[in-house]
Amino acid sequence: MASSKEIRNKIKSVQGTRKITKAMEMVAASKMKKAQERMRATRPYVGRMVAIARHLATANPEYRHPFLIKRPAVKSVGLIVVTTDKGLCGGLNTNALRIALSAIKAWQAEGTGVRVTTLGTKGLSFMQRLGVEIVSSVTNLGDRPHPDRVIGPVKVQLDLFLDNQIDELHIIATRFVNTMRQTPLAVKILPIADLGVETERREYPWDYIYEPDAKSVLDELLRRYMEAVVYQAIHENMASEQSARMVAMKAASDNAATIIDELQLIYNKTRQAAITKELAEIVGGAAAV
Repeated sequence: MASSKEIRNKIKSVQGTRKITKAMEMVAASKMKKAQERMRATRPYVGRMVAIARHLATANPEYRHPFLIKRPAVKSVGLIVVTTDKGLCGGLNTNALRIALSAIKAWQAEGTGVRVTTLGTKGLSFMQRLGVEIVSSVTNLGDRPHPDRVIGPVKVQLDLFLDNQIDELHIIATRFVNTMRQTPLAVKILPIADLGVETERREYPWDYIYEPDAKSVLDELLRRYMEAVVYQAIHENMASEQSARMVAMKAASDNAATIIDELQLIYNKTRQAAITKELAEIVGGAAAV
């Protein structure tokens, strides 16, 4: 059995750890609220952009943008993986990367090439260990990532699609549902004509009037659409990160409190045993005299 001094040292160590996890829980709770506000503020804009893109996919414009055209065969795909830069957020990154690994293995088994863009340090290190082709990446986005830092890596994938070097573009990120639930999702975002989502049923096809011309408007609009989708995914992932970290740190603090109580009980029993032994020695010595 450990000595009383060793048990006291363990109790002090766990108490110090609990102070750290409690502080991290409070910081995550503060950041979570702000991250959720930014995430919810972007949802209406992205929702309308997605609706317009779906309408364009069923329209009959005079100019057909490459993003709207489904390729006859899929020989290579692009994959954008959104993860966090820091750990200590439960299974958030693990769940997303598990989906990414499963998708990559399925594509490779079919002989389909995979080119990856990583947004976040955890995803980058995982893909480097996996040995896949990484065409672009960005790390250390911070709590409020600027769009300029995101546009560059995403543009690499869009250019590959326009150059026919990839035939589909997918994104894997974590969607925020509530504080206790975050769901990793894999979504195909290109081509838009093959989103796999049922569009609104209409008796007549969608049509638009373009000014100055269809090519100028669609080229700019659909690029903004792609950037908005990825930027929204980053905000969703950050809100999920802070929520998951708060829950993980709360669980760690509760576990530390439980361990402290158990160690305190062991310490009390050890101390009582030592006192009983000393009393027995004193009584035995007195009886001998």
